[in-house]
Amino acid sequence: MWFQKKPLFNLPLKILLVTNSIILLAGAMFGPIYALFVEDIGGDLMDASFAGGIFALAAGITTLVSGKYSDRVKENELIVVAGYMIMGLGFLLLSICTSVWFLLLIQILIGLGEAVYSPAFDAVYSKHLDKNHAGKQWGAWESINYFSLAVGAVVGGVIVTLTNFNVLFILMAMMSFASGIYIYLLPRKVL
Repeated sequence: MWFQKKPLFNLPLKILLVTNSIILLAGAMFGPIYALFVEDIGGDLMDASFAGGIFALAAGITTLVSGKYSDRVKENELIVVAGYMIMGLGFLLLSICTSVWFLLLIQILIGLGEAVYSPAFDAVYSKHLDKNHAGKQWGAWESINYFSLAVGAVVGGVIVTLTNFNVLFILMAMMSFASGIYIYLLPRKVL
């Protein structure tokens, strides 16, 4: 009928936006205080910079492979789940990290996790876009990214100030695992 307006965001897009915002929030909670953690495990500013570079290099290389592979897979949702779980494992490993070398390995793992899920996430998200509102729908994802960064930057600092880094890392891991498990348990017809 003429008075029934189609919602801008269908259920699959809403689920993808919420679960991905949780992952983005988890990562953002650590970003601004990352150098402080590196210092706590005996590193310095250059070690923090090098670890960030290792993360980006691992993610960049793996994204090329992951993107190619995701085109061949029938259920990209499961690749998203795998990426979320790998990132969760990396976040959890941060809680037992005591050296810069171990941190570098963890950064590679987290970079791999992000690279695994990103192309598959984009493929699933694109599949559910409304062609007449694709700009708005991608804009929503972009804004959620920035909102997650803003909130995460503050929340991470508050958590570590009130508790310690380990509480933050366990929370980050739980957020990642929860997003992955939720998507995994959804009926396949939903996404």
